[in-house]
Amino acid sequence: MARRRTRIDPDRFAALVEEAVAAIPEEFRRYLTNVAICIADWPTEAQLESVGLDPELDTLFGLYEGTALPDRPHDYANQLPDRITIFRGPLLEEFTSERAIRREIEVTVVHEIAHFFGLDEDHVRRLGY
Repeated sequence: MARRRTRIDPDRFAALVEEAVAAIPEEFRRYLTNVAICIADWPTEAQLESVGLDPELDTLFGLYEGTALPDRPHDYANQLPDRITIFRGPLLEEFTSERAIRREIEVTVVHEIAHFFGLDEDHVRRLGY
């Protein structure tokens, strides 16, 4: 039996993402001045492949795209913003309540911000995100 997709208004979903970002402690959030937090319905095939996922088999809730802080050269300036994208479709398909979706958005936002700070996938997962 196919799973029913959870219904959350796009504006409400955006508010949940905003709440998750606002919950990041200021000591970390202040570094996000040139990071765009975006919402997309689904990841593209290219985005999935960029992180080694199979578009036919895998799902992705969020993605950090940019140059992590520790990897930036001393003369890093005048760059387009890094981007953290939260994917609405996979979250609504996977989780069955607003409460569960809210929690996973929080986890996903922290996970992607950790990549911005230079933590690799293994390190982020060891931290529980």
